[in-house]
Amino acid sequence: MKKGLKKGLKILATVMLLVTALAVTAGLIFGVKGYFLYRQAFDETPLSEKVEEIRQQDHFVSFEELPDLYVQAVIAVEDKRFYSHNGVDFLAIGRALWNDLTSLSLAEGGSTITQQLMKNQYFTQEKKLERKFAEIYAAWELESYCRKQEILELYVNTIYFGSGYYGIYEAAMGYYGKEPSELTDQEAVMLAGLPNAPSAYALDTNPELARQRMDQVLDSMVECGALSREEAGRLAADA
Repeated sequence: MKKGLKKGLKILATVMLLVTALAVTAGLIFGVKGYFLYRQAFDETPLSEKVEEIRQQDHFVSFEELPDLYVQAVIAVEDKRFYSHNGVDFLAIGRALWNDLTSLSLAEGGSTITQQLMKNQYFTQEKKLERKFAEIYAAWELESYCRKQEILELYVNTIYFGSGYYGIYEAAMGYYGKEPSELTDQEAVMLAGLPNAPSAYALDTNPELARQRMDQVLDSMVECGALSREEAGRLAADA
């Protein structure tokens, strides 16, 4: 009995070593491919040029013009550790990888706001490992080039909100007829949730789904301590 157990444990240890070796090898291969993809993208359009291009667009909204509650909502629902990581949240990646493995899907990616910005500006939306690595390298470089508030500015000025609206200015004007600084708390929280699935949550076509998404954002804000449960309840009631 003991001999059989030892043999089984030895086989298990061997399998685990092989799996680990394969994972490390794959990581090295795709890591190198991702690095070259990242370098090619930045050689074609240097980061400084890309950042300036975004800042020069019509109706660029500065961080100071963004409602505080909108900023808190975006961080709560998109990247809870935004101010503490260096562009890549390995805890979120690990959680997403586990969820993907257990669900046998690639539904989650664990991307930070910085990674999402780089993916949208430089790479395709294909779920490929080399693109994921390229996105990570790009995020690290952006974090060394810009302050956190600047990264958030670039992000909210470029993301898609549905119904043809790109950036927070177009979304605020298109959905509510007002500039971002004039948004009510309820409107700010509502807009923070749309980019997760802009076509599905577009306010003018799927208001009920948008409302459900707003509830998710409020729950995330409560979990992060940005709102109390009572404050979240009042905002939900006003929607």
